[in-house]
Amino acid sequence: MSVAKVTISIESGLLKKVDYLVKERVFSNRSQAIQSAVAEKVSRLDRNRLARECAKLDKVEEQSLADLGLAAEVGEWLEY
Repeated sequence: MSVAKVTISIESGLLKKVDYLVKERVFSNRSQAIQSAVAEKVSRLDRNRLARECAKLDKVEEQSLADLGLAAEVGEWLEY
């Protein structure tokens, strides 16, 4: 994965917390700590977006589509 250098502004109190995590060897350096935090936040936003999109679905319509699909395939199921 390629890495790009960026410059950010960060509140001094937050930076002290990041430095503490580095000092305690939770992260090897500031860059790793900040990259991890950004990756986690982006991942959470992606999951939340999926939940929001799923909430827009009509549950009754989705269930009827699922039932229709299962009914069409039932003949292909192996007997146990």
